[in-house]
Amino acid sequence: MTGSDGKLRDVAAVFLRLGLTAFGGPAAHVALMENELVRRRKWLSHERFLDLLGAASLIPGPSSTELAIYLGYERAGWAGLLLGGTCFILPAALIVFALAWAYARFGALPALGGVLYGIKPVVIGVIVQALWGLAPKAVKSSPLLGFVGACACVASALGVEALAVLVGAGVLTMLARGVARERKGGAALMAPLLSSAAAGATAAAPVSLLGLFLTFAKLGAVVFGSGYVLLAFLRADLVDRLHWLTEPQLLDAVAVGQVTPGPVFTTATFIGYLVAGVPGAAVATVAIFLPGFLLVAATRPLVARVRRSATAGAFLDGVNVASLGLMAVVTVQLARAAIVDVPTLLIALVGTVALVRFKVNATWLIAGAAIVGAVVRGVR
Repeated sequence: MTGSDGKLRDVAAVFLRLGLTAFGGPAAHVALMENELVRRRKWLSHERFLDLLGAASLIPGPSSTELAIYLGYERAGWAGLLLGGTCFILPAALIVFALAWAYARFGALPALGGVLYGIKPVVIGVIVQALWGLAPKAVKSSPLLGFVGACACVASALGVEALAVLVGAGVLTMLARGVARERKGGAALMAPLLSSAAAGATAAAPVSLLGLFLTFAKLGAVVFGSGYVLLAFLRADLVDRLHWLTEPQLLDAVAVGQVTPGPVFTTATFIGYLVAGVPGAAVATVAIFLPGFLLVAATRPLVARVRRSATAGAFLDGVNVASLGLMAVVTVQLARAAIVDVPTLLIALVGTVALVRFKVNATWLIAGAAIVGAVVRGVR
């Protein structure tokens, strides 16, 4: 029991800290988890981390949160599965709850500009470090996988939807390895998910805690992709159909999810508070993340089986390298928004060197960058 208790304490400590400091969206979250759990703590290998990342990318819901749930199980079993996800979500949900209270009371969001001004550039360095370490493990010195990763980068840059890029990369890798007979099975497996996502936006719900729960549980079960994809589903249900929110309120809610640490899906906490106060915040938060826990629990045994199968393993190899391709494109997009002047360029460069060359803890770098950003903005 002592060893098990120690592992649970490890899971709680790591994911609570990540939940407080993981700014920058899913790509940054993945990079921070890789830095902390693969490089520093050696909980699992790069190869295993990539397999779990690929699995999290293929199921609906918040992919970085689902990765945290997978990683919690890797360290401490079923209790770790619950604890890892909960500890990653909870700090962000509490921060968003506080911002929702301030928004409802004062009609505006507290100023976060200076802190984010400093944090965003150093997050670029964190992602670059993760890509630097994971890319060789994903490509495996294979020209085929290198080509698939490059194609994924191009497709993502051209605006192809993330799920289509991942599935396409997996199928392409299978075909190139001579297992084309499995292609129909892979396509049939993904088709229900895609049709469910399309159908999900049509449901309407009454203004009640039960309606709130069902609406956000549906979103957690069918939404793939980034916070911007979530925005489209939220607008369809909450603004156009249910009229629970105005367009400006919805944009403010999504903005809070983007600029606070932890999962972007904590947007649900903000909306739940605006719609139904404290009970609404709790219900919406539980509802949008619950499907992720269930999907991870259901798919976790499949990851090892997939890796043992030559056919499914080829598909997962393609998904893994495509996941890094998507991360690379997101990094470029984030860098354009984060590096806006000389101070932010210096923060990004110093942060990257500190991470790659001197192995500085990313948490301390983020905290330091937040202080620097606030000071620079204050001076200006």
